[in-house]
Amino acid sequence: MRESFPDAPSALTRARAIMRDLADWSTAPWPRLEPISTAEQYAYAIRSFGTARMVVDREPRTFPFLGELERREAITFDAEQPKSWLTANLRLSPGLADLCPLPEGVMLSLDTTLPFGTPESEAEDDATEEELDRMVSVLGPLSLYVSWDCGWRGLPEPKDCGVLLRLNSVRVSQHVEPSPGEFGVWVRLGNRVAWTPEGEAWLRDSGLPLGEPRQGC
Repeated sequence: MRESFPDAPSALTRARAIMRDLADWSTAPWPRLEPISTAEQYAYAIRSFGTARMVVDREPRTFPFLGELERREAITFDAEQPKSWLTANLRLSPGLADLCPLPEGVMLSLDTTLPFGTPESEAEDDATEEELDRMVSVLGPLSLYVSWDCGWRGLPEPKDCGVLLRLNSVRVSQHVEPSPGEFGVWVRLGNRVAWTPEGEAWLRDSGLPLGEPRQGC
């Protein structure tokens, strides 16, 4: 089941309301910020944040770009480097606007930049609801998805049940694609019960619109 909303705060409010009204329990939110992939996201990042995390393929096509960042004294490489790519911190400023679009093989992310994370953050880290509020308040055109596991009241099996929130992104064939202005809430019932009579009855009785079907939802 999926519902669409006009903005990020209203989608977040709806996700929380669904869990409050229909779940016996829910876990802490698990937010994931997608890498910067559009010109609008890049422009917003260099204007609004101080640093970003960069991962760059060790390929000749990326070397002129890295050289230019070094010339501008905007990049600091990690002391230890993997064999196949380079990792670094990029100091953001509006003066980097002319470097868009980023070359192929360059990934830029704010997932270690407050309020989305810190240099010590791990991919498996949950967030508090207060931390999530701060992320949404500065999200702009960036793409964020958030998941909660839930125990839906009245369903016999909680496995893979929960709520999935996508802000400025959509899910296509189980993958995330950036889509500015798309704000959606998915309710997951889990494959064990989604298509059973119990699952179908739960959807009918929940008061939720059926919306756009998704596998396992």
